[in-house]
Amino acid sequence: MKRVSFAEFGGPDVLQLTDAEEPHAGPGQIRIAVRAAGVNPVDWRIREGQFQKVRPIELPAGVGQDAAGIVDEVGEGVEGVEAGDRVFGRGASTYAEFAVLSAWAPVPEGLTYTEAAGYPSVVETALRIIREAGVRPGQTLLVSGASGGVGSAVLQIARDRGITVIGTAGAANQDYLRSLGALATTYGEGWMERVRQLGHVDAALDLAGSGVIRELVELTGDAQKVVSIADLTAPELGARYSGVTGNVPQALAEAIDLISRAKLHIPVEKSYPLAEAATAHIDSHAGHTRGRRVIVV
Repeated sequence: MKRVSFAEFGGPDVLQLTDAEEPHAGPGQIRIAVRAAGVNPVDWRIREGQFQKVRPIELPAGVGQDAAGIVDEVGEGVEGVEAGDRVFGRGASTYAEFAVLSAWAPVPEGLTYTEAAGYPSVVETALRIIREAGVRPGQTLLVSGASGGVGSAVLQIARDRGITVIGTAGAANQDYLRSLGALATTYGEGWMERVRQLGHVDAALDLAGSGVIRELVELTGDAQKVVSIADLTAPELGARYSGVTGNVPQALAEAIDLISRAKLHIPVEKSYPLAEAATAHIDSHAGHTRGRRVIVV
């Protein structure tokens, strides 16, 4: 089968489309014929070697953790799913023609494989960091870097829970944030004052890692109400870095519920073939994404 992998840490050019042995489902797992794989910032952070000190991997390694496709192999002890089922979920080395998933759920009605592949990690992350920030209905949450996949999920989930959201993003994405129910403003010079004009901030999320932890702590008045998924140095300022995956099956179930109630929609900004995985990483690294980027197999 074809698989995207890398044999050394580095830039996008280390990604190679190679022939590899097909993986097989172990106990509690399933294998799918991949139709689409989500592109997450964590993918290129792992490729660059950013997490080697905390989550070391052996090289050569595959890329990707989210996927949607057709079940073709069911591991020992797995019930409620069979070959031919359409599923989306989370696993390993998903930029490939076949991948093993450790958490999955049926593809929600009305979603294509390309759309479904964009949900697993971003919804799990959004649910986790909203919980860790301790923000409650009636309060206001500031989201720095709000237009990407996780931000899109956070804005809609928070709105469904009765939480007011202030989102920062580039000028081109202001209307997009407003369409998701957020109070929107741009980052850049004077952004803190623009946020203050929109309202009091009870908690804040850093999704872009753009060096704003100190400012988010100032705006909330409580470092423990600031959570980052992109700045490993956040704890140095008393804030929290959230990088440990939570309950993925529960997150998938909540995603299905939100989608079925028309409370969650994450658009796919651009899709790429396997051979263009490096371009997908370059675009993801550049930021300014509106929704998701997806590899189509």
